[in-house]
Amino acid sequence: MAAREPKKHEMPTQKPEVRAHNFEEVALGYTYEIAKAESERCLNCKNKPCVSGCPVNVDIPEFIAHIRNDDPEGAYEVISRSSSLPAVCGRVCPQEHQCEHECTLAVKLNLEPVGIGRLERFAADYHRENNTAKPVLPEKNGHRVAVVGAGPSGLTCAGDLAHLGYDVTIFEALHTAGGVLVYGIPEFRLPKSIVAAEIETLKALGVEIQTDVIIGKTLTVDELFEQGYEAVYIGTGAGLPNFMKIPGESLCGVYSANEFLTRSNLMKAYLDDSQTPIMKGGRVAVSGGGNVAMDAARTALRLGAEKVFIVYRRSMEELPARKEEVEHAMEEGIEFMFLCAPIEILGYKNENDPRDPKNGFVRGMKCIKMELGEPDERGRRRPHEIPGSEFELDVDSVIIAIGTSPNPLIKNTTEGLDVNSHGCIIADDNGITSRTNVFAGGDAVTGAATVISAMGAGKKAAAAIHKALSEK
Repeated sequence: MAAREPKKHEMPTQKPEVRAHNFEEVALGYTYEIAKAESERCLNCKNKPCVSGCPVNVDIPEFIAHIRNDDPEGAYEVISRSSSLPAVCGRVCPQEHQCEHECTLAVKLNLEPVGIGRLERFAADYHRENNTAKPVLPEKNGHRVAVVGAGPSGLTCAGDLAHLGYDVTIFEALHTAGGVLVYGIPEFRLPKSIVAAEIETLKALGVEIQTDVIIGKTLTVDELFEQGYEAVYIGTGAGLPNFMKIPGESLCGVYSANEFLTRSNLMKAYLDDSQTPIMKGGRVAVSGGGNVAMDAARTALRLGAEKVFIVYRRSMEELPARKEEVEHAMEEGIEFMFLCAPIEILGYKNENDPRDPKNGFVRGMKCIKMELGEPDERGRRRPHEIPGSEFELDVDSVIIAIGTSPNPLIKNTTEGLDVNSHGCIIADDNGITSRTNVFAGGDAVTGAATVISAMGAGKKAAAAIHKALSEK
């Protein structure tokens, strides 16, 4: 076996001092030459352990072999057999915990894994920029399926069903399709033009998308069946933000990360004449340690914040955000405050002038220092407050990024649809729910998770829907 490069080839990026002031994509993508060199690191293992780590089971060694053989279009064709959103997955999937985690280079040879995500992005971008062929439309099978939610789970389910010949209509509550891909992930990580191009590919297969339709309000699940749809897939995500339940959360200048990112990403709050503005500049604290917290902090910085803090109650070792996103945030000058927890958001109040425009706005955040104890049920060490360690952080706005839950609208308007104590729809591994021919997957079932896991759920549900309707 020939010796392999010990490390994956670096991803070209904008310089930190430049990108911190713009919303252009941070990672610039592999060139043809870098992609081919990285593809040559792959061992082309016969047992393909990386495939087992991919929630949508992309044949990774096969697509990498096409890149190695100067056939990036062939690589895209292999990826698209399994994934409806390859350009998205190549950018935002946590490959380090999935396919790359299983790579033989890392597991057995103690080298860095192949840059699978970077190569997937390269193949998808090459196809988008160079391919002009129209897709071959599948033969229709006469069955109709409704998909609720145009996020990664719904788009994947719709794409797989369209390939099987189904007439698929996606109903999306917002005015733009894409779900969390357009409202939650910032432009500098996932350009909206990339998402739009992926959606156009699905439309070319015959998928219809109706926006501004709120299932549970505009139409109910039962009314979809009355309209002739034979199955319904619920992929509505988890868009209801969680809060810390501490004093001061109702002050002006306190945002959920969901609202903050939606206003910036989808409502264009960065424009001076925006109809949905957000506070810009000043000192900003973000409570949380996941990818959403990184996105909110880096967005605040690009909107003109003079200083951004990420306040996280555990240590660097427990930080759940992707390593790459943490490194980018640190390079851009965001300050991490580990082992700290907010206990109160402090408001401005001028006792001498009740008309002072600052009244009711954030002036700071009281925090307490933490120490780590025994592991919790998920294996992470449980943080405990250190008595008497309280301190105040001088900030002008606070963004809360501690997770989200499913919106209760559909479960409240769909009789017989079982949910758990967290409001998540109860479904098995194939997306089958307590209602006949009602399927569900993604964050609506699991709570907030990753894009690729939601896609995997949509893929399994599409297969289950096909089985159910074929038997029918």
